[in-house]
Amino acid sequence: MCKSNATPWEVSALALSLLFGSISHAEEPMRYGFGRPATGAEIGALNIDIDPSGAGLPPGQGTVQQGAAIYGNKCAACHGPTGTEGPKDRLVGGQGSLATDNPIKTIGSFWPYATTLYDYIHRAMPFNAPQSLTPDEVYAVVAWLLHQNGIIPSDAVIDAQTLPRVTMPNRAGFVSDPRPDVLVR
Repeated sequence: MCKSNATPWEVSALALSLLFGSISHAEEPMRYGFGRPATGAEIGALNIDIDPSGAGLPPGQGTVQQGAAIYGNKCAACHGPTGTEGPKDRLVGGQGSLATDNPIKTIGSFWPYATTLYDYIHRAMPFNAPQSLTPDEVYAVVAWLLHQNGIIPSDAVIDAQTLPRVTMPNRAGFVSDPRPDVLVR
């Protein structure tokens, strides 16, 4: 143990100066001497999310038939020819299974918003080349998957106006977060 001749007031003053010194230091951002602030255009280019209302959906459209061909070429290797075989996540089927001992969480059984499907495919698929699909290709794959799950008819055209109006089978299966600090859209 170290012996000190400091009074309790001196010890308190030293502790406060260290505390306030570290707080003021913490507010100052670290600078490395390179780079620049991002421009508004650069930040806007990264703003690619789509919310449940469809805000952010780009122009374009796709049909079930177009989606079948694109799915076969770019998705079937991971999800199987019909969306049920894998080896990756199953995308089709499972309706009515969520309350069972073996729930099958798919687009048609679990997802509450069709717009989330567009958002996810656009951002993350195909696995080996995320964000490589055009908006028309994404709309078409979304149309095919929604049709495979029995949600839309085979002649449906999916675009920024029709996609937000699709009612998913499990839309009412989610409960809003009641915490007052959670933003509800």
